[in-house]
Amino acid sequence: MEREALRALLDQVRRGEVEPDDALARLAALPYVETPNARVDTHRALRIGLPEVVLGTGKTAAQIAEIAGALRAAGQTVLATRVAPDVAEAVAARLPEADYDAAGRLLWLGPAEVPIVGKGTIAVVTAGTADLPVAHEAIGVARRFGNKVEVVVDVGVAGLHRLLAALPVLREARVVIAVAGMEGALPSVVGGLVDRPVIAVPTSVGYGVSQGGFVALLGMLASCAANVSVVNIDNGFGAAYVATLANRL
Repeated sequence: MEREALRALLDQVRRGEVEPDDALARLAALPYVETPNARVDTHRALRIGLPEVVLGTGKTAAQIAEIAGALRAAGQTVLATRVAPDVAEAVAARLPEADYDAAGRLLWLGPAEVPIVGKGTIAVVTAGTADLPVAHEAIGVARRFGNKVEVVVDVGVAGLHRLLAALPVLREARVVIAVAGMEGALPSVVGGLVDRPVIAVPTSVGYGVSQGGFVALLGMLASCAANVSVVNIDNGFGAAYVATLANRL
């Protein structure tokens, strides 16, 4: 149950439109619902303002559909991350309302148009085109969480003039998500140019010594830009989640 839904239910009880016992029955599913393969947290949206998100990695289509069905029965939207195309197709066969974003590997069950609730814009900027798969996850999650998103692609430090041309977009954003592989220098440069929080996302893009994004991660953690914080390698979801919370403050 989401906060607005609970507030509406309590208002109905106050006005005498819903009997207290009926309201109690609706709330009986809190704080979680047990399914054959999971304990689905239906209380998360009340605690932190965003509903539970399903990690698709390691789950079968049947398990994802089971969890998604429990969340939908509780009146919540459903977002599943890291869902492979064949798994998404199988879930959609069980839940026809499911919408699949192949670029971000995101599965969504909810309204086609999500109302904008963020106070400003989240800018997602990538160092290279190869970073787009991770960036698309961040973009899709941020939009499904009710944010206006601007995207700036392929403006890495190998050609700083490209980044400088995008400064108006970055400076107007309320939060910036900077996605980069290789040596991971982009967030530090962006952090030195804007007076906004910069959430750095290291990607596993790079040749051998890059160690699957570990070098970019360490470079970002060692950033001299004080407004830069860092999430895990390839974690576009985590970056969008934190950016959403910051954009609502």
